[in-house]
Amino acid sequence: MRSAASSEIEWPNDVASARAIQEALRSQVVREDRLGPVNTVAGVDVGFEDRGRTTRAAVAVLAFPGLEPLAQAISRSPTRFPYVPGYLSFRELPAVLGALDQLAERPDLILCDGQGLAHPRRFGLACHLGVLTDIPCIGVAKSRLVGRHDELPPDKGQWVPLRDKGETIGAVLRTRTRVSPVYVSIGHRVNLAAAIDFTLRCTTRYRLPETTRYAHRLASGLSEKGVSNRY
Repeated sequence: MRSAASSEIEWPNDVASARAIQEALRSQVVREDRLGPVNTVAGVDVGFEDRGRTTRAAVAVLAFPGLEPLAQAISRSPTRFPYVPGYLSFRELPAVLGALDQLAERPDLILCDGQGLAHPRRFGLACHLGVLTDIPCIGVAKSRLVGRHDELPPDKGQWVPLRDKGETIGAVLRTRTRVSPVYVSIGHRVNLAAAIDFTLRCTTRYRLPETTRYAHRLASGLSEKGVSNRY
């Protein structure tokens, strides 16, 4: 699979440089549907080993719409960037790109465990990954980073806009009745309506999409000692 290899990218090591990269690349985010047929969906997630010195990224590829597991990959790389809210892509993407490069075929769509446009500079991890790989991406985050929203009805499938500074930056989506919502936003080459639809179609009995659940188990190394999830 061809993508932007981590070894070919000059990654910053300070917040000022990282912010400049976000501001330079955010204009490349495509906010409309440029999707071909979606036969495979992937989830990416990240954990850390060696007391945070090593980043462990996992990608899990599932068939769509059946959600049967098809492929997986794990990559490790030295942790290059500190934990700073709003800049997680610089900490996580070097290893994520390494995992994606191990796949024989690129997935048709990636659901990221993180923000897309729902980000102070409109360039969260899902946007960054989408721009670097040109793979359609969606941000499906467990918590809100920025923005406000109206009260959300309790039933599965209900959603309300997430807004910031007069702009709709995402959706607060109920994936299970009377369970905490997820925060869906455009990553790259997918509009918000499609992002909501794909998130629901990838979610079965649980709050999080199956893509995220499979990737999380790989990334957190639940059966291995010395591995901890970023949460």
